[in-house]
Amino acid sequence: MTTFESLNLSPLILTALGNKGYMKPTEVQAKSIPVVLSGRDIFGSAQTGTGKTAAFALPLLQLMNDSRNNHHAVRTLVLAPTRELALQIEESFRDYGKNTGLKCTVIYGGVSQYKQTSDIRRGVDIIIATPGRLLDLMNQGHVNLSTVEFLVLDEADRMLDMGFIDDIKRIISKVPRNRQTLFFCATPTPAIRKLASSLLRSPEFVEVRPASHDKILVNESVYFVEGGNKNDLLCHLVRQHSILQALVFTRTRRGADRLVKSLAGKGIKAQAIHGEKSQGNRQRALADFKSRKFPLLVATDVASRGIDVKELSHVFNFDIPDQADSYVHRIGRTGRAGVSGIAISFCSSGERGLLRNIHRYTGKNIPVIEHTFHSKPAGENNQTQFIQKQRFGQNHQRDSKFTPDRFKKDHSYKPGERKFAGKDRKVFYK
Repeated sequence: MTTFESLNLSPLILTALGNKGYMKPTEVQAKSIPVVLSGRDIFGSAQTGTGKTAAFALPLLQLMNDSRNNHHAVRTLVLAPTRELALQIEESFRDYGKNTGLKCTVIYGGVSQYKQTSDIRRGVDIIIATPGRLLDLMNQGHVNLSTVEFLVLDEADRMLDMGFIDDIKRIISKVPRNRQTLFFCATPTPAIRKLASSLLRSPEFVEVRPASHDKILVNESVYFVEGGNKNDLLCHLVRQHSILQALVFTRTRRGADRLVKSLAGKGIKAQAIHGEKSQGNRQRALADFKSRKFPLLVATDVASRGIDVKELSHVFNFDIPDQADSYVHRIGRTGRAGVSGIAISFCSSGERGLLRNIHRYTGKNIPVIEHTFHSKPAGENNQTQFIQKQRFGQNHQRDSKFTPDRFKKDHSYKPGERKFAGKDRKVFYK
C-alpha cells in the first residue's frame, strides 16, 4: 500500500499531513508527487475531488524548502479559474507548508488590491492567482515573475472555457522558459492538448480516470418536473427528508437569485454565490453555509469551483447542466472521503436531451422517481391524444370517414383559398 512516507516527503510536510488527518495518498497524488519531485513537467487529467491540489502543492513545497533563498521572491505561480478555487489552493499551501516558513498570497478580482500588493512588497514565495487580476497587477508594475521556477495551471480547461486564453499567454510570456510546468485539467480536449504542447517539455502524462459510475458513493436520481414546479418540489424534498445542508446548482446567476428569493418566501433560508456577488459576500455565504447557519447554498457552475464542504449530504441539480462533464463535477461535491451522498436532478421536458447526454457520458441511466409534480417525457401522450392523431391522419393515412368536413379540401376553390367551418376565407401566402 502506498503511503505518504513512501513518497519521500520530508518530515515537516508529513507532520502537517498528520495534523490534517491524511494518512493515504489518492491515486493522482501517488502518481504525481514522485514525478514533480524528479523535476519533470506533468500533463495531468483528473476530476474534481481527487486530491489534485495536494498532488502539486506537497512536492512543490518540498522542492522549495530544500533549496531555500535568503530572500522571498516569487518562485511558484499557480493560476486558477475562480476566486473560490484560488482561495482553496492558498489555504492548502498554508496548511501543508506551515512548518516550512514559506510565504504565499492569493490574488483575485472583486476586492481591493491593497492587501495583495502589500503582501507582494513584503515578499512572497508562492502566488496563487486568477489570470485577470494578476495581469492587472503586472501591468501596474506590482508583480515580477522573472524569478518563477514552478508554474502550475489548475483546471486549465475551465480557464479556457472562461475566455482566459489570451491573459494566460501574456502572463506565461513573462515567466522564464527554464521552469518546471504542471498542467492539470478535467477534460483533455484538443484545444487543451494544443495549449499544453506549447507549454510543456517532455511531460509525464498522469491520467486518473473517473471512478466507475457504480463505485461512486452517490445515490443518484432524477425527477421529471416542469420549470414552474421545480421550486415547489425542492421545498417538498427539503422538508420531507429534513435536509440540513445541500448545494443547489442553477444554470444562470439570475436563476440563482430568483430561487433564493422564492425559497425565502416559502420559509427556507438560502443564499446564492455567483460572479455578480462581491468576494466578501461570497466568502461570508460559504463560511455561513459550512457552519450550517442556513441549509441551502445556491451556486452556478463557475462560482462552485473550489467549494469543498466536508460530509455534504445532498446535491441538487435544479437545472440540468449544458455540459455532461459538469454533471460529474457537480455530484462530486458529495460522496467524498468514503461518506455516501445523494444527488437529485430536476429535469424539464426541454432538458431531456441534456439528460440523455449525461447518460451517454456516464454510461448509466439515472433512475427516475415518480412524484406529485411528475411530468411525462416528451412523446408520452395520453390515450385521447393518440386517438386524435389517428382520427386526423397523423399516424395513419387519412380516412375520409374520420375527417371532419371543415378539414376536407374543396377542389372548387382556387389555390390560396380554403373553405373553413362553413365560411369562405381567403388565405394569402407570402
